[in-house]
Amino acid sequence: MEETHTGFQFDNSGRNEELAGKGFAMPRARKTGTTIAGIVFKDGVVLGADTRATEGDIVADKNCNKVHYLQPNMYCCGAGTAADLGMTTQLMASQLELHRLNTGRQVPVVAANRMFKQMLFRYQGHIGAALVLGGVDKYGSHIYSIHPHGSTDRLPYTTMGSGSLAAMSVFEQRWEPDMELEQAKQLVRDAIAGGVFNDLGSGSNIDLCIITKDGANVIRPHDVANVKGKRLGKYQFKNGTTEILKTTVRPIQVVSTTVKKTTGEEMEF
Repeated sequence: MEETHTGFQFDNSGRNEELAGKGFAMPRARKTGTTIAGIVFKDGVVLGADTRATEGDIVADKNCNKVHYLQPNMYCCGAGTAADLGMTTQLMASQLELHRLNTGRQVPVVAANRMFKQMLFRYQGHIGAALVLGGVDKYGSHIYSIHPHGSTDRLPYTTMGSGSLAAMSVFEQRWEPDMELEQAKQLVRDAIAGGVFNDLGSGSNIDLCIITKDGANVIRPHDVANVKGKRLGKYQFKNGTTEILKTTVRPIQVVSTTVKKTTGEEMEF
């Protein structure tokens, strides 16, 4: 019979040390961050994102805005490098506004998708911007996933970011065509919460953006997923808890010195 062991296994630790001695570096855990998602419902689209921004192992911002404005009829959520996402979405917003002014018509969502993919493909993935683009135009409601290297997909629902697998599991179980608004909002909220509670790079609050033919509404925050707990007790130790073995008092002697400035005036310390 085979023996079964529970808990952590360290059988390969010796092998790893031997490989490290021969110059083979051990693989490091890869952690990105963010959970973003979007779905098509009966009257439009709902986008969602968490609000945690990380810098390595540090939570740099607990309330980061990951829902970016492009046009009155379209928004996008971003995952990846914060600086790349900020500049890319601002650049696209300005280009889309010029497009609207030149044509005198509402910009279709497919035009924004084409502009995003052409720009990102030009940089071959070196711009760290993964996007979920959502909008409503005269052709209907649209959700696009845009990858950093420029490939795109048009889907009824999609997720991106390090928490995308947890969010996608919620969508695959519960999404259905022609959902009502409240049902769609709850579904996106639960999908983002799945990323918040199952991915270390995602956390804090849940933001939503609802886009219909009448306009867009950004709800920030829609839900505070991680509520900070209250301190239940006091963590101060009473005097005498630790025994004092020896006490030494050393008087500090302050010596007055004078420094001459180049102007001839004296400055005292």
